[in-house]
Amino acid sequence: MAKITYIEHDGTEHEVEAGSGTTVMNAALDNLVPGIDADCGGECSCATCHVMVDENWMAKVGSPSETEESMLDLNPERQANSRLSCQIPVTDELNGLVVRLPEFQF
Repeated sequence: MAKITYIEHDGTEHEVEAGSGTTVMNAALDNLVPGIDADCGGECSCATCHVMVDENWMAKVGSPSETEESMLDLNPERQANSRLSCQIPVTDELNGLVVRLPEFQF
């Protein structure tokens, strides 16, 4: 189990509990966190679950795969800490993870 805090572009915070084995995207959807569209359902074939990982968590979250990189490259709001939340598996090590949501998903 891991607690994840999602911060909307306007500063509104949503703290949810996520079970190991799910993804950061699914945890948001399961808990009705606004701001993640997840149009492809977690198949890494769009970028509508884009999040910016808090800098303190980048090492634990890891680097994006080549496929994820190509999807992120399509996003005009990509930042150095951008990830697709469908590609971040929830583990106990991510307890306390903080991610920020963009104003719009592309």
